[in-house]
Amino acid sequence: MSHFSRRHFLKNTALIGAAATLSVRSWAQVLGANGDVRVAVVGLNGRGKNHITSLKSVKGARLVAVCDPDSAVLDSTAAKLATEGIAVKKYSDIRELLASPDIDAITIATPNHWHSLMGIWACQAGKDVYVEKPVSHNVWEGRQLVAAAAKYNRVVQTGTQIRSGEGLIEAVAWTRAGNLGKITASRGFCYKRRDSIGKTAAPTPVPTTVNYDLWSGPAPLVAPHRNSAKNGPIHYDWHWVYLYGNGDVGNQGIHQMDVARWFLGEPGLPRHTLSIGGRLGYADDGDTPNTQVIVHDYATAPLIFEVRGLPARSGVGAPSGAGAAAGSAESSGVDKYRGVSIGNIVDCEGGSVVTNAYFTATAYDKAGKVVKEFKGTDRQMQNFIDVVHSRKTAELYGPIGEGHVSSALCHLGNISHQIGHAAPAGEIVEKIKGNAPFAEAYGRMAEHLAANGVDLGKTPATLGQMLAIDPAAENFTGKDAAAANALLTRNYRAPFVVPKLA
Repeated sequence: MSHFSRRHFLKNTALIGAAATLSVRSWAQVLGANGDVRVAVVGLNGRGKNHITSLKSVKGARLVAVCDPDSAVLDSTAAKLATEGIAVKKYSDIRELLASPDIDAITIATPNHWHSLMGIWACQAGKDVYVEKPVSHNVWEGRQLVAAAAKYNRVVQTGTQIRSGEGLIEAVAWTRAGNLGKITASRGFCYKRRDSIGKTAAPTPVPTTVNYDLWSGPAPLVAPHRNSAKNGPIHYDWHWVYLYGNGDVGNQGIHQMDVARWFLGEPGLPRHTLSIGGRLGYADDGDTPNTQVIVHDYATAPLIFEVRGLPARSGVGAPSGAGAAAGSAESSGVDKYRGVSIGNIVDCEGGSVVTNAYFTATAYDKAGKVVKEFKGTDRQMQNFIDVVHSRKTAELYGPIGEGHVSSALCHLGNISHQIGHAAPAGEIVEKIKGNAPFAEAYGRMAEHLAANGVDLGKTPATLGQMLAIDPAAENFTGKDAAAANALLTRNYRAPFVVPKLA
């Protein structure tokens, strides 16, 4: 049998060639000695902690390795596991991990800009993959990850765990069967306070424990310009910088965007997209919106998504950051819409379905009377391991194709915002007056900003470009297409280059 060596992998991270494909596939036929899937967790400071907790209780899996470019995080994680009797091998470089024949699968909980490339490399190395949401940093690379899963015959699960709940699966089927009539709007909400990350006057030093070249990966190697008191210059606040993150629409909001599309039953991208919002209420080093309304024009019904990062009104709520990200909606000090702060409302001709928790939903008639309740629990990681064993990818709750499309919805809204312009309120109202659900959502957004002392006359919101989309080609057409299409991908930094597979 040919041997796919560590040296070969480190030299050729693209892993192109039939011989490499054959040899890495041979690994996939051999699990650990006791039949468990041998799993490595990559990215340990945020969601990676949850991955480790889940894997310790998942049947048929064994945690054997951890990987992180921050040696302090890596060492402390391994040391903690050791106190629990779990011995893991430590890696700082994902390429060295993927070259090991002693690992069958990886879970990815890194910053967003690494998700697709790491997933593709893992597929090429014969590993199965659980990748956190969003599965991509941009639309193009997400499609390449979908292609990699198919080309290398890998199991690739998306971390949109709401799809694993029995209650939500039943609620979606029940609603799409027409029990409340035709869907008129599918809404998602992320009302979660995000405090300012502060404003730096100069680049902030990288902690000595961080291999910043590896941390940056596909992104430009530029010094960080953020240094919040809670998260420092590296961790968590990358979410609010476009070089690495996608704002809250691609952080918390990807869950609700995915559920909203799931209820609609739409398999691909919308016909048009439009964003209104901005980074309002404070000035800091973040460049993603903290307040945003996005509408995706689908044939079934409009998909409307809202982000609100400010509190219910000035002076209300505790600071957020990473702590609030892990907390409940009720603890984050933001307001609600029809009882929902983080969740979904699917409006139908005969009532509505409301999700105000990850795995439960309640159906109401037009009078507000409860018609049916749906309940469930998170089974996403167990489902991943089960399918790694069975190879029946049709049984995945979060198949990579679905994860790609819902992640792309986040990117489309951000692209509309990025090529938009600061506009007075009158221009915005005129632009959206023909879209009643969007106009209503914008009106509530403006009221929320006013309650936080934001004068849209002095600091106007950004009116994004209304963009026409070719869903089959996954690109933009018509007016402003050139500027928008340029943001469907990025310039990758060698050797961290996403290969073209589709």
